Amino acid sequence: FSIISDTIFKGVYPAADACRMPWDRDSAVTIKDIAKQCGVSVSTVSRVLNRHPDVSDEVRKKVLEEVERSAYIPNNSARDLVRSRSDAIGVIVRGTGNLFFSSILKTVSDEIEHCGFTMVPHFIQSDADEVKAGAVLEREKKLRGLLFLGGRYDYSPDELNLINIPYVCCSYTNCFGSLDEDSYSSVSIDDRETARLAVEELIGRGHRRIAAVIPSSADRSISELRYQGFLEALREYDIPFDPQLVQETGGCFEMPETYTGVIRLLERTRDFTALFTLSDTTGMAAIKALEDSGMRVPQDVSVIAIDGLTVSEYTVPTLSTMVQPAEEMGRESVRILMQMLQDPGSCEHLIMKTQLREGASLRTL
Repeated sequence: FSIISDTIFKGVYPAADACRMPWDRDSAVTIKDIAKQCGVSVSTVSRVLNRHPDVSDEVRKKVLEEVERSAYIPNNSARDLVRSRSDAIGVIVRGTGNLFFSSILKTVSDEIEHCGFTMVPHFIQSDADEVKAGAVLEREKKLRGLLFLGGRYDYSPDELNLINIPYVCCSYTNCFGSLDEDSYSSVSIDDRETARLAVEELIGRGHRRIAAVIPSSADRSISELRYQGFLEALREYDIPFDPQLVQETGGCFEMPETYTGVIRLLERTRDFTALFTLSDTTGMAAIKALEDSGMRVPQDVSVIAIDGLTVSEYTVPTLSTMVQPAEEMGRESVRILMQMLQDPGSCEHLIMKTQLREGASLRTL
């Protein structure tokens, strides 16, 4: 996820000057040279290079064309030397294979750069301690702020005392923990309510034997919240709970474990017409496990999930899912963090709405 504009690098070695590299020129092109050639101010060129929105399309095009023609290379080292303080924003990404975070990260990167800051990404395993990772990154990179993409739902104040800068929890919140809401910010969906709505969609289509494949029913995290939403929907519509229809995968959202979990569920019972899974990746794994076991989707079993990944639009059949507004979540997270940098006491907790992408994995009985 490069945060440097590709435009600056394309054509750095133009064909008309192919025999010489930029550093072979008699004198290096400066930002002042770019401004003079374009008939604009140095600050305007700087805003274009830093992707600020307050520049007309005509001027932006003119400046970028001159940058390409002259093979101008920004002197980031010199810029860093004169800075009185860091402009770095750390982004801790928990779960290196999380496709949903990938869709948020591009927006986060763009928004941070648009605000004139530099993103410092740091990827950790899903079972790693994001708070300690953030604290180390804060000190090493002299961060101004932190954005956590994924994390625990049960922080204590003592744990977060390690972090001395404003931070935003993106895609989750501290609903199982004891943090003061005025000490941090968060952007998330209502996981319990979204799961309830997903199961309600199945019930509205006539399904009453609804199975669920979940990482854990009691992990004080996203799995527990979405499982609670599953149970809430059953209670609301007076559908008896059958523990035989719930399969746990051992606290793991990975596709292989989900595939195995569905196989185990089918070995125990096939007496269900719908299956609720907690994420698109687990939903895709579930569809394959069902099909490999001779169960057709949606003719025999309807499947619904939560996330709205682009890749899940290409399953056969297309996965039906509750879509999280990934880009908006990333944009709002950066907005809130920038606000906190200006006013450290301006914490905010934003709950985003989801919507159904019907797909083709649902059948009405």
